[in-house]
Amino acid sequence: MKLDIKDDFTSLPRAERIARAGEEGGEKPFDFAVLAHDERHLRRRVLILSEGGRVLVDLPEPTALDHGDRLLLEDGRAVEIRAAEEEVYSIKARSQLHLAELCWHIGNRHLAAQIEPERIVILRDHVIRDMLQGLGAEVSETVEQFRPVRGAYAGHSHGHGNHAEPDRYGRMPGDPHYGHNHA
Repeated sequence: MKLDIKDDFTSLPRAERIARAGEEGGEKPFDFAVLAHDERHLRRRVLILSEGGRVLVDLPEPTALDHGDRLLLEDGRAVEIRAAEEEVYSIKARSQLHLAELCWHIGNRHLAAQIEPERIVILRDHVIRDMLQGLGAEVSETVEQFRPVRGAYAGHSHGHGNHAEPDRYGRMPGDPHYGHNHA
């Protein structure tokens, strides 16, 4: 739900912390929110819960939430995050080596991918489907939860503001690769 300047958010329960799936303790969720993979990366947003209630997520920084994570509300309650079912491709390879090669091609295109021992799952895109089939992959359409690998740079901002220091690779502001390493 988009924030509207006219809404009074002070009346909404506020979530400022998260508990990762599988962490011990914490309040049992009183409700849940179903979010697509791209909606699970957020900082400040109003979520509509399964029972129709609303909560304001107000995290200190952009955070990628996974299926089963819990938003911890100021009043002590918790909201569970559930991955929505999405239209995806299930990609199978001839061998483990072929699967690795297909992963390389998908990663080279910076696509979100769920990588499993016997298959890869990506969002549907007919151009990518045709490319993968051309590479010998078996591609089938399915609808299921999409839980892509977040990657090493999941929390990395791609902003290009005025940086004052070299990045971790020694590149200075002005270098076209400053702050980026997608090797």
